[in-house]
Amino acid sequence: MATLAEPTASGAAASAPQPIDTFFFAAEARNDRWRDLMAAARAWDAANASATSHANVTRLFGEITPLEDYWAYPGLTLMRSLKEALDAQNKGVFLRLAQKVGRALISGNFRYEVSAWDPLQDTQVQGGDFMPPDLQGVDHKPYFEVLVVTPNDPAGWEDARKQMQRLHRREDPFNYQIIQVGSFEDAAMALVTNHNIQAVVLYDGFVFPSRRNIPLLHDHITRYAGDQLRAAADESKGLGTALAALAKKFRPELDIYLLTDRAVETLAGSAEVACIRRIFFDVEELLEIHLSIVDGVADRYRAPYFSNLVGYSQRPIGTFHALPIARGKSVFRSNWIRDMGQFYGTNIFLAESSATTGGLDSLLEPTNNIKLAQDACARAFGAHRVYFATNGTSTSNKIVVQAICAPGDIVIVDRNCHKSHHYGFVLAGSQPLYVEAFPLTSYSMYGAVPLRTIKKALLDLRAEGKLDRVKIIDLTNCTFDGHMYNTRLVMEECLAIKPDLIFLWDEAWFGFARFSPLHRRRSAMGAAAALTEKYRDPAYRKVYADHAAKIAKMDPNDPKLLDMKLLPDPDKVRIRAYQTNSTHKSMSAFRQGSMMLIWDEDFRKVEGTFQEAFLAHTSTSPNLQLIASLDIARRQMELEGYELTMRMTGLAIELRRQINTHPLISKYFRIATPEDMIPAEYRKSGLKDYGPPHSSWADVVKAWDEDEFALDPTRITLLCGDAGFDGTQFKGLLAERFDIQINKTSRNSILVQININNTRGDGAHLIKALVELSREIDERLRKDGKPAQEAHAARVKSLTLDVPDLPDFRAFHEAFRENDKSATSEGHMREAFFMAYDENKCEYVKLAAKEIDERLKNGPPLVSANFVIPYPPGFPIMVPGQLITEGIITFMRKLDVKEIHGYNAGLGLKLLRPDVLSGGKAGKAGKK
Repeated sequence: MATLAEPTASGAAASAPQPIDTFFFAAEARNDRWRDLMAAARAWDAANASATSHANVTRLFGEITPLEDYWAYPGLTLMRSLKEALDAQNKGVFLRLAQKVGRALISGNFRYEVSAWDPLQDTQVQGGDFMPPDLQGVDHKPYFEVLVVTPNDPAGWEDARKQMQRLHRREDPFNYQIIQVGSFEDAAMALVTNHNIQAVVLYDGFVFPSRRNIPLLHDHITRYAGDQLRAAADESKGLGTALAALAKKFRPELDIYLLTDRAVETLAGSAEVACIRRIFFDVEELLEIHLSIVDGVADRYRAPYFSNLVGYSQRPIGTFHALPIARGKSVFRSNWIRDMGQFYGTNIFLAESSATTGGLDSLLEPTNNIKLAQDACARAFGAHRVYFATNGTSTSNKIVVQAICAPGDIVIVDRNCHKSHHYGFVLAGSQPLYVEAFPLTSYSMYGAVPLRTIKKALLDLRAEGKLDRVKIIDLTNCTFDGHMYNTRLVMEECLAIKPDLIFLWDEAWFGFARFSPLHRRRSAMGAAAALTEKYRDPAYRKVYADHAAKIAKMDPNDPKLLDMKLLPDPDKVRIRAYQTNSTHKSMSAFRQGSMMLIWDEDFRKVEGTFQEAFLAHTSTSPNLQLIASLDIARRQMELEGYELTMRMTGLAIELRRQINTHPLISKYFRIATPEDMIPAEYRKSGLKDYGPPHSSWADVVKAWDEDEFALDPTRITLLCGDAGFDGTQFKGLLAERFDIQINKTSRNSILVQININNTRGDGAHLIKALVELSREIDERLRKDGKPAQEAHAARVKSLTLDVPDLPDFRAFHEAFRENDKSATSEGHMREAFFMAYDENKCEYVKLAAKEIDERLKNGPPLVSANFVIPYPPGFPIMVPGQLITEGIITFMRKLDVKEIHGYNAGLGLKLLRPDVLSGGKAGKAGKK
């Protein structure tokens, strides 16, 4: 079976086949089973084949057969032909058919080659879908599958399939096939395993239990939908609407249709069919069902801005405005830069313009195709509204902060957030109250901010009468290193203290989460939808009433509140969540393509200021290709995001397993597990790692639902300290020797990011590089003997044990505090920032100077004049107006990184002069 393991000399995988329940993505397990079957069929077909070979083929075919009920291809005819060849022990025919099916699944040519479905025809496998589009030749209609859940006798299913097939028309923009199942459980299994499904047609009257007994597949669906399955099993009727709700919850992008002989007029007006696109009365409108299926997929396929831009590029436009590069004439006719046109091609120039007419629309005030594209994104990502940004999430963050916060407002924020947030506070004049994430000192990185820390900040502010000034809680989810908040828990408990709090979730690396049933539960929009539904449920009111009665008996300042589960008042709570995501970081958008997703029940209160902030930060000349790529990225994720996110997560989990269990690699390199990255107190489930043998998949889902923090498996912290490499050194080595690009490093690790672009070949490339390096280290230590071994051990110790403590934020200088006796630490960072513009108010002191140590001991205090951001770890260890502590100086002196923004080693630390600060409250004096 093909795995990520290092290949053997013969090219076969070095590891034994895994049972299907070890795979995150069942479709990958299915493909691997077909590869195994092809290999077994070849062995059986050999001249000296034994009875064991036939038995092996029989076993593998028996494992595959139940899975194929949930896929349209290879279908009944091919599977029957394979079975007949196997029973007749016709080795040659079985091998030919097994190879036909296996290769069609790998290449995807069954989507457009009619011969792939015919057991009597040979199919030529070309490069197909794996070739770049401009090299593929003939374009093909997009292909998808429709799940039909029916109570009808399976003996008539093939006739029903052919009847639907006859409804297809030449002018239909898509090609689809149907899969038919007869039970709730089989439908759930199909939804989980088959990513090709784009629509579900439910015929009322089907039963609940599956006629198949596939325990491993059953585990596969219960890992995600166990609660819904148990609830549906208890229903004596209404399985159609129950299944529709399950399908929409698990894969919200799907179109669902219901055929029923109940009173459809009454049913259509009920809340239980809100997730159903259209209801039909029994089978009276079969053609309408076909047209509805096509129309539903077309809605998601439609990319209004991209399509219009393509049409614009094909028109003979005369341009008499800015942008000489538009239409490409200045390039194509040039004697000196024609190579630019040759490299980029014609279309990119024909699709450039500064115009906002002709359907191109204005990003600053969209009324046409950009608005339609943004509305489609709101639907796809589960938001109330979406705004596009073409200069990255750095700008998106500043827009949201400036739109919501006014001068003097307090923002509770993770000190380790991206620098754009800090600059946003400077622009808005809001006062950051920095809260600390838990440290991972061994890896020179921070995790995420504990809920208890956030609650303490809110309760302290309430005790001092400042809660009304708190506008927003600003957190990064997931963090660079993969720490995911329990967004529902954080929002719920904070809203219990202040019911109109706004949450800004910087999900720059997490935009894909909406389309993964596992990650979605940890996303901002996922939390907003879940909490909105929860607080509208009458059952919650009773729970809250009991909770409120208990809270009423307690002192508002009782420290026990920190450790109690707090619940918000359903009559007062307002769900106000903003998510910024770097679409280009996790989806198929060009660099700097970003979105702002909004779920704000009170958006009308900030709509005007949001528009002002948007206009302030958005270019009047946005790149049209970026806008188009955002439109297309949405289309892709809404149609194949489930497949892509499940596949990349499965790839990441397999890569983790292969590296951590490899006998040679694991001597020097290791991938950090959830147990390594999340302290036990925030991981009550006890989850140590993903998948067997460490945990069942049900354990993983339960942990992601309940634990305070979870680790995104696609963010892989590869520890390299035991190999004697620091992160920066190892990153450079991988780039120079192996052409492997890495984004982030720490003192003793690199971050390997798995996204929808990665393949199993990429994983194998990394593993091969690690094997090669591990062999070299092994050989060097063996060859050079004890001196080399001692030097290596000393280097490892310096990288993994002698690591500096991570510095915390202590406070702003009293000059930037309204009350330096306050228990809360917010301050006027804006005044400190602009004070540093006057060089006469600043001084420089060398980091190694004795003056630093003397002032730390005896004063006057050291006060930062600017942001100081080392890379790695990439967060500010100093902000304007901050008191610099001994811990910060120690950390700075031990840093061995080359890139430190805001620090010039030749000049030293830039500080605000003590005599300037002693004159009074800068925060008050600086206000105008």
